This record gives sequence, structure tokens and C-alpha cells, in this order.
Amino acid sequence: MAPGVAWRTHCWGAARKALLPHLPIEVLRGRLRRAGELGLDYRTYAGIRATTGRDIVAVLFSSNALELRKGQMRLAAHTAAKLDQILADRRGLATAPLQPDGLMAAAGLDAAFAAPPAFASFAVQKQALRAALGRYSGDQAILIGAYEAEVEWCAAARLAGYVASSDYFAQP
Repeated sequence: MAPGVAWRTHCWGAARKALLPHLPIEVLRGRLRRAGELGLDYRTYAGIRATTGRDIVAVLFSSNALELRKGQMRLAAHTAAKLDQILADRRGLATAPLQPDGLMAAAGLDAAFAAPPAFASFAVQKQALRAALGRYSGDQAILIGAYEAEVEWCAAARLAGYVASSDYFAQP
């Protein structure tokens, strides 16, 4: 080891600690409560909040994440319960051949739209997701998805983040 490693390690740790914000306890409690209202764990919510600097006001769900398909239009009990607890605009993305009105009726969402088609270009994905976001900007919304292809949608719409449905709907 080179001389002075302990000192450099101490300096690095002190500098890093000084960079981290020291939030008042009331702010932390409010953010912890907001994470719960969105159905997110605090670490995920805080990471998204720190990255965008904005709160999440809309949650997009792909029909794949809700495990709804043509012929299987019933939500699992724990999924329905979690959806009911979310205090944000809940929007659905119906993947073909599922139709938006069927998704909205089955899941009780606030709105539903057609998801970008499979293998669609970036521009087509962006257009479909902008329609789904409506008045919200991308950095105010997160996507709950089930497949790797849906991760691309976050980049196309500049969404605040992506959460895998297996993590989001995990039962304690």
C-alpha cells in the first residue's frame, strides 16, 4: 500500500459526507409517507426524486405488469389491493391485442391507452407514451413493467424511472 492511504480514505469519506444533503426530519417523514402512497420503497422513491428533482404524480402500468391478457382479465387480489392504495394518477398501457377500454375496466385505472407496438421505432414509442402521459411531463411519471422491452419506453418518453412488476407487486 502506498503511504497515506488511511488519510486519503478519511478525506474521501469526509468530502462525500459533506456533499450529501442534510434534510430536516419533517421532509424525510413526508418523503417516506409519499413513497408509501405510491407503493414504492423509500430507497427507490428517493433515488427517482434525487434524479429528477420532482415528485411522481402519475404511475403507468403495462397490461403485462398487471398480468392482464385477452381471455385473462382478472387482477390478482394483492395487485388490485395495491392499485387501490396508490395516491397518484394511475394510467394503463394496453399491449396488443388487449384494448385500452378493456384494461381500464378490468383494472379500475384512471385512464388507459394503447401501448407502443412491439418492435416499434423510438419515434412511435415516444408518440404513444406522450399520448398516455397527457398533461404530465415524463419526469413526473414512472413505469411499472414486466418485460425488458418496456424499459426502452422510459427512454422514449423520458420517464422518471422504471420498476419491475415483480418488485412492485412483491408480496411481503
